[in-house]
Amino acid sequence: MTEAVTAEHLPHVVAWNLTRRCNLACAHCYISAGSWQGTGTDLTTAEVRRIMDEILAMAGAPLFILSGGEPLLRADLEAIAEHATAGGATVVVGTNGTLLSAERIGSLRSAGVQGVAVSVDSLSERYHDRFRHGDGALADTLAAVDRLAEGELDLVVQTTITRGNRAELPALAAWAAERGAVSLNIYFLVATGRAAGMEGLAPAENEAVLEEILALERAYRGRMMVRAKCQPQLMRLAYAAHAAAGDAGNAGNAGNAGDTVSPLLNYATRCPCGVHYCRVTPEGKLTPCPYTPVEAGDLRRQSFADIWERSPVLASLRAGELGGRCGRCEYREVCGGCRARAYAVHGELLAEDPACVYEPAGGPPVAPARTLTYGAAPAAPTLPWTEDARARMARVPGFVRAVVCKRVEGYARERGYAAVTPDVLDEVRREMPVDFSKKLPFFLRRAAAGTGPGKDA
Repeated sequence: MTEAVTAEHLPHVVAWNLTRRCNLACAHCYISAGSWQGTGTDLTTAEVRRIMDEILAMAGAPLFILSGGEPLLRADLEAIAEHATAGGATVVVGTNGTLLSAERIGSLRSAGVQGVAVSVDSLSERYHDRFRHGDGALADTLAAVDRLAEGELDLVVQTTITRGNRAELPALAAWAAERGAVSLNIYFLVATGRAAGMEGLAPAENEAVLEEILALERAYRGRMMVRAKCQPQLMRLAYAAHAAAGDAGNAGNAGNAGDTVSPLLNYATRCPCGVHYCRVTPEGKLTPCPYTPVEAGDLRRQSFADIWERSPVLASLRAGELGGRCGRCEYREVCGGCRARAYAVHGELLAEDPACVYEPAGGPPVAPARTLTYGAAPAAPTLPWTEDARARMARVPGFVRAVVCKRVEGYARERGYAAVTPDVLDEVRREMPVDFSKKLPFFLRRAAAGTGPGKDA
């Protein structure tokens, strides 16, 4: 079974596990990383560059998330990042944070890395260090977070929610915002890798945490994005809140001044795995996401395009019918459940997500709230763009380019500018400092920056 790949099915975001080596041994690690893991089967620098070039040829300006294990254990991390950014990609490094020295932060920034995602599961040393299996891990990570601000790299905070730390969520959000984080990503457990023997939250507990996340998203909107990972049921709650608040009339005005619609509603797809998102393993296997061990192909033997366009695994995720409650749910187009968890529990990618408490009413699917969404192709310009401004916009990751273009043009029109120029892009960046959806600093920096790695962004 295969399906023709369209503009809606492009690899906008690629999570890349560069190694299974790690200086910690976190309890929930989906890749079972540790200091005992070998590196003999890891992709070489040349292999990574070749695969990156194949992805860049297809996606143009993807987002690469370089992680591990612990990616800072690879001496060629900066060389890999520089190759990606020179090709037009945005690069973020995902790390436990314990090895982020000031020197390493500087070398990452010089290589063109735009941000660092750091894992902080608790502000209590006892909990965090035990969960991460590393004495002093929290102290080292918190020190690294302070150094990131000095190094002018965007900070993303990653937290895995459990019964042991769920009461800390408001405090963690406040701490992350105070440290200038652009996003707080709250991960829900998927029983894969070393987490296979762990028990996640019960469905009712998940629902309560999602309600709290939605409240935090509202509280920090315009300052810090708050998102749920591996629990797309947040979208059901966001859409229900959107309908209850009577915001439907605002949906078509996304991007205009005064837009109060949740940025969560910018996403038109259900779980993006295999649709806009995929993972490359240290050995070069392509899977739909980091938490899904099902292999779509082998990048050492096949080209990226061959796998992306012809893999039956990816085709089923794009066009297959969801099973169980997920298949009957009216939110199946905007949520659809976590495919990784469905596989972990049922052994089937399209089975229902057992972590959901919702009983579907069986009605027609809820339509996306916005007409312009992440992943959409940019519409025809409504203002002239100079050649330099177009070149800068080409550096913005493909999955947000349409949203960014619309917001930039809206900004220019409101101020009476006759065209979008590099000066307009610089002004947008200066005046819109934080929110990913309404102000998009991380991606507008790509539009406003110079063309090579190491440029002051």
